[in-house]
Amino acid sequence: MPTDMSADFEIFTRRESEARSYCRSFETVFTKAKGAEMTAADGTTYIDFLAGCSSLNYGHNDPDMKEALVAHIAGDGIAHGLDMYTQEKARFLEAYEENILKPRGMDYKVMMTGPTGTNAVEAAMKLARKVTGRRNIVAFTNGFHGMTMGALSLTGNAGKRAGAGCGSLCGVTRMPFDGAFGDEMDTLRQMEMMFDNPSSGVDAPAAFIFEPVQGEGGLNAASDEWMQGVARLAKKLGALLIVDDIQSGCGRTGTYFAFESAGIEPDMVTQAKSLSGFGLPFAALLIKREHDIWKPAEHNGTFRGNTHAFVTGRVALEKFWADDTFQNEVQHKSAILTAGLQAIADVVPGARLKGRGMMQGVDVGSGEMAGDICARAFENGLIIETSGADDEVVKVLAPLTIPEETLRKGLDILLDAARNATVQNKIAAE
Repeated sequence: MPTDMSADFEIFTRRESEARSYCRSFETVFTKAKGAEMTAADGTTYIDFLAGCSSLNYGHNDPDMKEALVAHIAGDGIAHGLDMYTQEKARFLEAYEENILKPRGMDYKVMMTGPTGTNAVEAAMKLARKVTGRRNIVAFTNGFHGMTMGALSLTGNAGKRAGAGCGSLCGVTRMPFDGAFGDEMDTLRQMEMMFDNPSSGVDAPAAFIFEPVQGEGGLNAASDEWMQGVARLAKKLGALLIVDDIQSGCGRTGTYFAFESAGIEPDMVTQAKSLSGFGLPFAALLIKREHDIWKPAEHNGTFRGNTHAFVTGRVALEKFWADDTFQNEVQHKSAILTAGLQAIADVVPGARLKGRGMMQGVDVGSGEMAGDICARAFENGLIIETSGADDEVVKVLAPLTIPEETLRKGLDILLDAARNATVQNKIAAE
């Protein structure tokens, strides 16, 4: 650690809570960021394969969003307006309607929730129970839906749930996600059998909720057939279908919504992460018109919507989603990512690719190996993290706008790190 940064680190260790996490893997003080790169106080530049955990799909400090936000602030534009009508909210909703909903034939009301994804999940849970009059919600193994108490009850990770400090997080039935027991096991059929059997002990739920690609759970990607099957089952049981597209959405898997290829019509869709386009806190819940039965202020909060995020989010929609150009570019880069990760999987015994689009990674078999690879990559200028039940997946969440040259350079760093970690692991085993 450079000596001129010791004072900076002292304040973190002295005053910041032990709950801090990502920073423990990247022990440097960052001062600037642009595009797909971050710069530390000592001048070192790092390629960013984390991108705010998919909150920066359009990269750091996009110039058009930045210009619009600076102009809004300089012109004394509204900074905070509760849920009052504002010009910027209207412009955002119009852009969302024009660039996202109408081209996909979707008719959803947009509910401004609290500022993060877990707030959108909480709202979806409450509304599903209100609409159906039922309490139970079906969530899936390895799912991650947030850290507030309701959303946490849906989250599979035992360590995350233990942080609640209570013995029971109720109102949820856990079912196996697609491929949870291996490719040979049809988890959709298992679910159907459970609900068809009146003596299974599992009653019809208020809702089903799943991530099309499980981000924190290890990049487990649901097939179109599985998503379609869950949608059919929900309809058959009179339950609502909630798709959590917080990390997998906003283009991350190659289309704006990660469920588009399945052709399903969720009753609700949660949005956050890159919804603001600029890394600003902003979450929303898309609700089918017939389910929007809230009474005024029945679900509220001081930070419903973020006017600064309306500004940048609108620019993101108009800049990147007015036609198919950006989507096609993302799909092209996804192919480059797949090839690069396959080269990494080829040097790590037993490793395999996971995920979809620009939300892919390599399961290297253990958290120790994955952590070693990521640490070595950071030493050589790449920011990357792990995911999965045991942190066994090296997970790539590079900005979707990353230049091809930078993407390939980052993958080369990652490949070298995997090679060196594999050699060291082999030596240690001998």
